Amino acid sequence: MNVFKFGGASVKDAEAVVNVGNILKRYQNQKLLVVISAMGKTTNGLERMLNAWYDGNSEDAAVELADIKSFHNTIIGHLIGGDLQNNYHEVDNLFIELECYIETRPVNTEFDFLYDQIIGYGELISTKIISIYLQTVGINNRWLDARNFINTTEDYRQARINWGSTEEIISNRLKPIVDRQLVITQGFIGRTNRNNTTTLGREGSDYSASIFAYCLNAESVTIWKDVAGVMNADPKRMENTIIMHEISFSKAIELAYYGATILHPKTIQPLLRKSIPLYVKSFLNPEAEGSVIKEKITNEEESIPCYIFKDDQVLVNLSSKDFSFIVESHLSSVFTMLAAAKVQINLMQNSAISFSFCSNYDERKFNPLIDQLSEIFAIEVVKNLTLITLHNYKKQGLPSLLDSKAILMEQHSKNVVQYVYR
Repeated sequence: MNVFKFGGASVKDAEAVVNVGNILKRYQNQKLLVVISAMGKTTNGLERMLNAWYDGNSEDAAVELADIKSFHNTIIGHLIGGDLQNNYHEVDNLFIELECYIETRPVNTEFDFLYDQIIGYGELISTKIISIYLQTVGINNRWLDARNFINTTEDYRQARINWGSTEEIISNRLKPIVDRQLVITQGFIGRTNRNNTTTLGREGSDYSASIFAYCLNAESVTIWKDVAGVMNADPKRMENTIIMHEISFSKAIELAYYGATILHPKTIQPLLRKSIPLYVKSFLNPEAEGSVIKEKITNEEESIPCYIFKDDQVLVNLSSKDFSFIVESHLSSVFTMLAAAKVQINLMQNSAISFSFCSNYDERKFNPLIDQLSEIFAIEVVKNLTLITLHNYKKQGLPSLLDSKAILMEQHSKNVVQYVYR
């Protein structure tokens, strides 16, 4: 039994969906569970729709929803043509549910809760379309709702897995189905004990694949990407990138921790526990070797320098208003506020009189946090920055892109150097 995961880029249009079908035809004699993300940039569109609706701009929300619906109907039309109502009424039902949401004001006004109830529709719609298309081309499959199997806490937008109940449900209810036929399901989403939808963090479909693999005792996980495998840098950002054909679990965990977009940070741990290898392959060239992440490797690629970029960063500098030292009580207050706001620190430094941290910028989380911090500290905020992490740092290998940049923070350790720059 194996688990496949296809991301948004691999199902971004009708041609891409056909390609997914062609890949799956190669594996029709295998037991497969296939995890699929929302199509293209649908999640971004749903976020814009949610923000407009939450802010009371119902007309803007309706426009965003209409664009999302048109995008999916275009894909459906290219895939099978004909009467969309007759062939895809279940997809229409999902859009009707979304329309009902944005036509009413929310009862629960907690943004993170509402986010999780709405954003997962991208995955539900995507998998419905693909499942029905696969049936039309002779690939028998069963569509299943991942929320019926992934049981989580109520930490909305970054839900944690209730492993005991999740493993029991998947082993008893899902495994017998996967043993009989191909299963199509969603990444990114789960459900609480009170039947509320949760999400596992942005780009969480990789993590979903590893959860299913762990609970199914799968032989492997394959993530299908638009790159040849795990590269030492984003080829869109740097020239002369190198593919790493074999990577250890420990290095993959480090790269994911520092923000490598090839993997969700939590993906590796469940696979490591059961020594399940993770393959990263190109959906554009399925025959290519790709990369494998596993417990033991046989080459020297561990020493290759890796470059990890994170955009949309914000740098915050705190100092005491009374010119006193920054001491443990100050830091305790800061970390308590950060945890309550669900803001993750990507880099931090402190001196006798200041504490600075760099994090992803999320306006809805960040503005209330800054207001709180300003009550205690003198504060300076700089937005629109980039954080680059160099893993297996070699001084002669510093990228030339830093030559003309204004470096606002840097930090060195034995094997890693990080820069925050404009």
